[in-house]
Amino acid sequence: MDVKIEESWKHVLRAEFSKPYFLEIVAHLRMEKAAGKTIYPPGSLMFNAFNITPFPAVKVVLLGQDPYHGP
Repeated sequence: MDVKIEESWKHVLRAEFSKPYFLEIVAHLRMEKAAGKTIYPPGSLMFNAFNITPFPAVKVVLLGQDPYHGP
């Protein structure tokens, strides 16, 4: 799967993008979008954190979930 993401992250995460769980997530999101559902964040921003911070610049990763309560 060709994920639009900054090149250094693409190299690090390449194996993840072809795993079944990731492909299932992609299929689910496509199905929901085709059904007219609103997906947050928009596709162009899903990997935005990776795009603005190349892998070599990362020192710490904090995991959390942003609450999308509306547009």
